[in-house]
Amino acid sequence: MNKILRQLAAVLAAGAVVMLGGCASGPAEPTNSPAATDNPDAKRSVLSPPPQVTVPPKASASAAAGSVVNCDYTRAGSPAKPVDLPAQNDVPAHGTAVVTLEMTEGNVTITMDRQAAPCTVNSFQALASQGYFNDTKCHRLVDQGIFVLQCGDPTGTGRGGPGYRFADELTGSETYPAGTVAMANAGPDTNGSQFFLVWADTKLQPDYTVFGKLDDASLQVVQSIGAKGVSRDNAPNPISPAQIKQVTAG
Repeated sequence: MNKILRQLAAVLAAGAVVMLGGCASGPAEPTNSPAATDNPDAKRSVLSPPPQVTVPPKASASAAAGSVVNCDYTRAGSPAKPVDLPAQNDVPAHGTAVVTLEMTEGNVTITMDRQAAPCTVNSFQALASQGYFNDTKCHRLVDQGIFVLQCGDPTGTGRGGPGYRFADELTGSETYPAGTVAMANAGPDTNGSQFFLVWADTKLQPDYTVFGKLDDASLQVVQSIGAKGVSRDNAPNPISPAQIKQVTAG
């Protein structure tokens, strides 16, 4: 009887080892993903669940169906700076547009892809033309897990936005190598004005609309900001000034 009990105990122990081995999981997704509340009156963390908002539908047409699309920009929150809504009809959906961020550390040139993200590019151009980004500080640098410099909030708090929101433009296969320019958000279809510049290859879920890329010289400027590190006293602000003096076309 004792021999039978010992054999039964051995079988049960072996089964427990197999079950535990099957429960192992891979590394966790980074929790410091780019995020934005786009509401200067918000009191929550930028990584908290977003508030319930009315969000616009996707663009009414794709670039494959024609050279223009219609976009929906929905009022939401108070603007950090007074701006008009971007044009919503007959938005160009082909070719590229080039803008230069004249920053304290040097010029950062972004080639924006209208075909991939026409409504995003249209919004960025509208904000830039109204001086929305002028004299603003890139308020967030991440140098662990992911490698991004986040900009586009005139309040410098990570809670400011243009007073409107618009839908994601995603394929589900987005990647974020060094030099990528993408929109920060507070959840699905909550794009506003905040965006991030990827300064080293970064792994993220494909949740952030990619609308442009940096050339090599511009990437080096952003990498120089990243190399100076982060002030971790109260918020993850870059130690480097990282100020956008103005944005120019071309």
